[in-house]
Amino acid sequence: MTIELDTWSTVAVNLPDHANNAIHTDAGARAAGFTSALVAGVTVYAYMTHVPAAAWGREWLGNGGGHVRFRTPVLEADVVDFVPVDGTVEARVAGATRSECAVSLVGSRPPKCTGDGEHLDPISFVADQTWNDYAWRAGDDLAIYSDEQIVHPVTWMRVANDFFHTQVVRGSWIHVRSNLQHLGVASVGAQIEATAVVVERFDSRAGKRAILDVAISADGSPVARYEHEAIIELP
Repeated sequence: MTIELDTWSTVAVNLPDHANNAIHTDAGARAAGFTSALVAGVTVYAYMTHVPAAAWGREWLGNGGGHVRFRTPVLEADVVDFVPVDGTVEARVAGATRSECAVSLVGSRPPKCTGDGEHLDPISFVADQTWNDYAWRAGDDLAIYSDEQIVHPVTWMRVANDFFHTQVVRGSWIHVRSNLQHLGVASVGAQIEATAVVVERFDSRAGKRAILDVAISADGSPVARYEHEAIIELP
């Protein structure tokens, strides 16, 4: 029998890791029309994963999926409730939904992950403990990652963001959504290899956007596939 998802709450933290994107600083956010620094979408996603991972454990971490959309910014020190509603985890601040992630026990390849487009330079690194410390510093203290020495799934979104930050954008940018498929679980210390293709670029009212197809493996075995969209140039 499937274990039901439970609500989880935390205080949002704006990690210094994101200071190189001005939108995550007070000055940069105000210049873009916001009242104060935005908490990175990847941090909000790290919190969201707590709900399915606490309920489903390795089953979701190694074989599940999700489609996350960031609709309204979360600001530092916001108290955020992560509430499961009909298979979707909603991030709510004072009762208002800021973002949402539809989660599933079995994932499927995101439709725009075709491998066709502008190929970016690969990313390679060893997933040492510092990669797991990211979620812990943000406030996700779920024990499965330390107890079983497995890599937190927020790592895959951080890798996808690195492609944007290092090879696609030049100024402030905003991650708006990801459609993701988990293909396996990585152990701490695994060799990570990631490739990315820009499958689409287009204009929107919020600014210029791009969509990446990101494929990630650990020690030679696939662990994640991401359809990753961001506003890469603000008006």
